[in-house]
Amino acid sequence: MAKKFGAPIALGVITVLAILLITGNNNEDEVLKSTFSVEAVYFESRNTNLDDGYIQITFKDNTHKTKAIILEVLGMETSFQKTFIDSSEFAETISFPTPPKYGWAIHPVTLLIDHEELGKVSLKTEIRPFGEPVAPVIYGNP
Repeated sequence: MAKKFGAPIALGVITVLAILLITGNNNEDEVLKSTFSVEAVYFESRNTNLDDGYIQITFKDNTHKTKAIILEVLGMETSFQKTFIDSSEFAETISFPTPPKYGWAIHPVTLLIDHEELGKVSLKTEIRPFGEPVAPVIYGNP
């Protein structure tokens, strides 16, 4: 008779462990969401005869404990990269003459953050045209 309960008990233990792991990750994401904010917005040229559009990327660490940040915009002919030292917030403007032909997903914005308490944290988001909802942010540990 003991054999009949072995599989359900094992399944129950595995389920509880999975729930604990998932809940733990959500808690970590909530800490990162409440600590960091990032937004990437594309502004089109006001003059239709000119290609002077640009991206503005803003970042803020609410704890003010960021030691360094490496910002990258990928998918460009020459990827944009800039390092910020001892800066818990910035607004960076990058020339981007026209919207991409195949959509903004091919130009992800990534940040590698060195934080006093949280260690290394990575953020990834997409650029959105001005007036559209902010893109979701993916949080991770490299």
